Amino acid sequence: MYQNEKTISEKEIYKGRVVHLTCDEVELENGYKTLREVIHHPGGVCIVALDEDENVYFVKQFRYPFKTALMEIPAGKLEYGEDHLECGRRELKEEIGATAEKMTYLGCIYPTVAYDTEIIHMYMAEGLDFGEQHLDEGEFLDVTKMPLEEAYKMVMENKLPDAKTTVAILKTYLIKKGM
Repeated sequence: MYQNEKTISEKEIYKGRVVHLTCDEVELENGYKTLREVIHHPGGVCIVALDEDENVYFVKQFRYPFKTALMEIPAGKLEYGEDHLECGRRELKEEIGATAEKMTYLGCIYPTVAYDTEIIHMYMAEGLDFGEQHLDEGEFLDVTKMPLEEAYKMVMENKLPDAKTTVAILKTYLIKKGM
């Protein structure tokens, strides 16, 4: 069973605003050499914003790679070195105009383990207080809410295909059901 790969070289292919792509030559434990393409990403945060009636707040926005609008929980990209709790609070305010009295850490996920370094930290936000949205320039989204129970059913029916939304909704649902 192979547990380690030694990096021999790393070649930068592309450095963009959000991602950085390298092609790395690696040596496997059996001495075989191969290439690994790696997308370097600073990571992100997603938030299940839950009001006192257990409604979940969603944002619907156009996602260019899929050429459609998708419904997701509020989320955003970390800046390198940024604290993920602070990023979560910032994104909650920006996207749905809310602050939270309580932020419960739900853990993290590695959405694409084969070739991407992105880690997404998940939070459940409660004790919400609403004000104005503060969207980034060029960011357009609609905010909707639905009962947690309905969001859970949509996940189970594959009507919320976004991975971070799916995992965070399931974790929140299980916590609220006492599991």
